[in-house]
Amino acid sequence: MRVHNFAAGPAALPIEVLERAQSELTDFNGLGMSVMEISHRSKNFVAVASESEALLRELLGVPEGYTVLFLQGGATGQFAAIPMNLTSPGATVDYVNTGSWSKKAIAEAKKYADVRVIADEKDSNYSTTPAAESLVLTEGAAYLHYTANETIGGVEFPYVPDSGDVPLVADFSSTIMSRPVDVSAFGLIYAGAQKNLGPSGITVVIVRDDLVGHARPETPSVLDYAAMAGADSMLNTPPTFGWYLLGLNLQWIRDNGGLPGMEQRNERKARTLYDAIDTLDFYSNPVEPASRSWMNVPFLLADDSLDKEFLAQAGAAGLTNLSGHRSVGGMRASIYNATSQESVDALVSFLKEFERTHA
Repeated sequence: MRVHNFAAGPAALPIEVLERAQSELTDFNGLGMSVMEISHRSKNFVAVASESEALLRELLGVPEGYTVLFLQGGATGQFAAIPMNLTSPGATVDYVNTGSWSKKAIAEAKKYADVRVIADEKDSNYSTTPAAESLVLTEGAAYLHYTANETIGGVEFPYVPDSGDVPLVADFSSTIMSRPVDVSAFGLIYAGAQKNLGPSGITVVIVRDDLVGHARPETPSVLDYAAMAGADSMLNTPPTFGWYLLGLNLQWIRDNGGLPGMEQRNERKARTLYDAIDTLDFYSNPVEPASRSWMNVPFLLADDSLDKEFLAQAGAAGLTNLSGHRSVGGMRASIYNATSQESVDALVSFLKEFERTHA
């Protein structure tokens, strides 16, 4: 039996994608082999890669003048790759700190550049996003970086920062493909695949062409955007199975209304869950309403001594991966693209029943 999976990542994949992969697992394209067993240089896999890129460009509306890369190392690898590709030694870069992943990006960038944190939401315990008008960029900054969605804290920017002529860089790991976005507003978007794009092990980078080709000499080749672009993201052997699954997932998104379809689906799920948390007296969400994430919904029980019992009973009911991140505790339901309305409805029903029997 399939459970209701609320994992934060690696996250749920659409059942249609898993069943398609299962049907092709031992015989891909009539080759008598799995896609995992063929060369990444073969015409069959090159077609997988090319079709995946074309579909990603189509769905996101990536304009001309942008390079799309499929890399390894996760978003964490990009914390270093970005300053190594976009700055020279001694450069100044601006960062916004809205929680755990912002902090990690800032710590890594400090190894390569003078980091100015132009907004830090620590006074709210990282339950807010800064007001758009409060962001004042440092003169001469090489770029402005922000984390569009903090997976752990459940905080999401309700707007795209205006960086003027300064390249805007965004960690979109938990929001990419969840709704339409104007790619032209960004200098660089990066995202680990294991939320809305596919399985773990592959990372998408969408970078404006004028920002490519300036890597520091000491930059490892696998982190050098120009080197990877010149090799079609295959300077080394890529994660072929992950790339293939990413392509199948993009097809599923296309077949389910594209990004407007995902937006409608995700907005409804988030509204359903937040309405329940806000209405029921036994639960609370720590994030200011304007900054609540559509993708990651943390919540607290009125009596935290019941946390273990809550998780045990939820698991018995087929509601899995609801424990909050170890750094913050509580509960968290991640409701990415592949999580169905049925799963959210089942969680809401459980919340009501648990409150009835324990309040």
